[in-house]
Amino acid sequence: MATTNDLKNGMTLDIEGQLWTVVEFQHVKPGKGPAFVRTKLKQVMTGKVVDKTFNAGVKVDIAILEKREMNFLYKEGEDFVFMDNKTFDQMNISADTVGDAAQYMLENTEAIVAIHENNPLYIELPASVTLTVTYTEPGLQGDRSSGGTKPATVETGIELQVPLFIKQDEKILVDTRDGSYLGRAN
Repeated sequence: MATTNDLKNGMTLDIEGQLWTVVEFQHVKPGKGPAFVRTKLKQVMTGKVVDKTFNAGVKVDIAILEKREMNFLYKEGEDFVFMDNKTFDQMNISADTVGDAAQYMLENTEAIVAIHENNPLYIELPASVTLTVTYTEPGLQGDRSSGGTKPATVETGIELQVPLFIKQDEKILVDTRDGSYLGRAN
């Protein structure tokens, strides 16, 4: 338990059985009346953002989220199997929980798994991953590094736009936030 005076950005709250992350908060002391705290909260499961106002000093439940470094091992049916890097325990995580992160994961991909009361909530991938181009049309003579793009399919099956000079079987860096090409991988 904490009070609204203890709120910080990134803190996770348990409000009426749902988990909410504090995106931003502001303590307000009007000239008349009691002080209050204006917050912007993001629901952990759905990503919905709402504005909520609390009276100053009101008690709120803080949810303890455990973030574990895990390795993606393999896909089993609809579930993804992850292994804890410290304890070597394996955990099955549903495709709904993994979400769009599945588009960027190969076997042995490192990820951060947020867990609350032994339930995985979401997966955090590194900002970029290295993937191999499995198919792309060859560039035309005269194509240069600046200029156009062409579609390319990477080993996880997603298609993205790459510069014309990228060839099949090249390793590229892909941004996991928006699926964009970042550059050639070393």
